[in-house]
Amino acid sequence: MNIPHKKMSPWCLGASLYMPAHRYSLMDYANGDKQPSLRSMIFCTEDAVSDSEVDSSLRHLGLCLQGFREMPQRFRFIRARNPDILARLLALPDIDKIDGFVLPKFNADNFHAYFDQLQGTGFTVMPTLETRDVFDIGAMTELRQALAQEGIFSRVLMLRIGGNDLMNILGIRRPRKMTLYETPLGHVIAQLTTVFKPYGFSLSAPVFEYLDDSITLQKEIQLDLAYGLIGKTAIHPTQVPVIEAMYSVDSEDYDMALSLSRSSSPAVFRMHNAMCEVATHKQWSRNILDRRQYYGDRTALAAPEYTGMTV
Repeated sequence: MNIPHKKMSPWCLGASLYMPAHRYSLMDYANGDKQPSLRSMIFCTEDAVSDSEVDSSLRHLGLCLQGFREMPQRFRFIRARNPDILARLLALPDIDKIDGFVLPKFNADNFHAYFDQLQGTGFTVMPTLETRDVFDIGAMTELRQALAQEGIFSRVLMLRIGGNDLMNILGIRRPRKMTLYETPLGHVIAQLTTVFKPYGFSLSAPVFEYLDDSITLQKEIQLDLAYGLIGKTAIHPTQVPVIEAMYSVDSEDYDMALSLSRSSSPAVFRMHNAMCEVATHKQWSRNILDRRQYYGDRTALAAPEYTGMTV
């Protein structure tokens, strides 16, 4: 199997809608009949599916795949439960209609069990960092080195941070009205950023599990961006426009990023009462320009409010 898949930037996924693989309306979301503006989705065969539902979920997913239409700007992923389930997914007749896989509980122990099966395919992957190893900077450094290997690095779209699993390991839950950055995970996210991002890996932000607090959600997204994270999984469709509106770019930031990208700009200049230095702000300016390409200007978009709804 050697399947060419759509070219993807980490920013093109936006707020990936997460849904159980046994959801009856799965195909409607996949084909854009529901939530037509959705950029990406993740069909879960792991934590959102009980042990007794695994087989029926895989059958349902296999049937839905037959009806998936080609959607160039809509990205569809499956969260494999484990390497054995990945093998069953890869054997489905229409599996080439998805763009890739999320690999949960990813660490050195299951590294080869996942990647050996993916050799010779064109699937993009998003390993999820959500095991005890995440708290060990040495283990994360070794994992980064393994992921940086030729033939593997180019396959990894981004690394996902499994916030709820990491909180579970610590025996805590995010309190209401608090961002993750006000819990011990703030330190963990900072550490993962410094271990992986300097080596070319993108990291996505953990979910926000409360559906009735857009203020804290927006505050958390601001901090996600400040920590260099790209994308945030949504657990309900009402979160998607809130998250993606926060990715729109402030007009002053765009002005500075555009100026920093021009070859004619001086090495250091002042703009909007900020120092702009081409050598040290180059990566930031590229990131701002990429964000604006997908999400537009902050002046044109305002983050909408949403009300709590049942998942």
